[in-house]
Amino acid sequence: MAGAAAAALGIPALRRGAQRYESNPATREAPWVKWTILTVSLSFFALFLLMPLVAVFSEALRKGFGTYIAALVEPDALSAIQLTLAAALISVPLNLVFGVSAAWAITKFDFRGKHLLITLIDLPFSVSPVVAGLIYVLMFGAQGWIGPWLQEHDLKIIFAVPGIVLATVFVTFPFVARELIPLMEAQGRDEEEAATVLGASGWQTFWHVTLPNVKWGLLYGVILCNARAMGEFGAVSVVSGHIRGMTNTLPLHVEILYNEYQFAAAFAVASLLAILALVTLVLKQFVEWRAHAAVKEVP
Repeated sequence: MAGAAAAALGIPALRRGAQRYESNPATREAPWVKWTILTVSLSFFALFLLMPLVAVFSEALRKGFGTYIAALVEPDALSAIQLTLAAALISVPLNLVFGVSAAWAITKFDFRGKHLLITLIDLPFSVSPVVAGLIYVLMFGAQGWIGPWLQEHDLKIIFAVPGIVLATVFVTFPFVARELIPLMEAQGRDEEEAATVLGASGWQTFWHVTLPNVKWGLLYGVILCNARAMGEFGAVSVVSGHIRGMTNTLPLHVEILYNEYQFAAAFAVASLLAILALVTLVLKQFVEWRAHAAVKEVP
């Protein structure tokens, strides 16, 4: 009687459906829902990411490979490349030291002002880069708070390389810290406290315990920081003065070439930034893959 009722209610079919439901929970919706979402996602990717990328390289190579190379080896372009690399090579290590120190202090110690420090770390995310550049102009410009003293001592920050480095450091310093803080909070303090009890010094605890646990998150933050440093436009534009061959970074050089209707050269230089974005994406995926692999290796 019970078996007949079960057959009548279609229990076997329900069981097969439940098995499919449990074995592949990502496809619980109807197929048309999945394909609609996939179509919208791919359309957005093609329209706003892939097409601009293709346009940059097609415009850069429209007049031939010789014109493309000539635009990249032009003296002003080489100067912009060197300044961009210099700003990144200075700002990224500084932000690395700050990010590790801030994350370690916030996650491993209790002190007054911790929440204020976290808020200050997020400040560049909430302040426009143009406003950040204006702040440096108000501080170090000729009519700024420290400007007259700098002029008396023949020191130049605004419209010079130091101003560009300062602006780059400001807009990029949250990246390393913001990658490390959640990771180190999730790991807790148990291992560091155990190392301290066993007699390890602070440096030994950091080098042998803390750093190995956060190395992939640290590398991920450095990659993002470097990408932002090389691609920053707003803050650097305000403090640079747009002096050809002296204070123009790659994004500023692209703007000048485009405004002068040198479209092929502008897109050729812009393609370097596009290549940087692609390299950053590849490195990001590699770091994420290694991080997931490391998690799976932990017993």
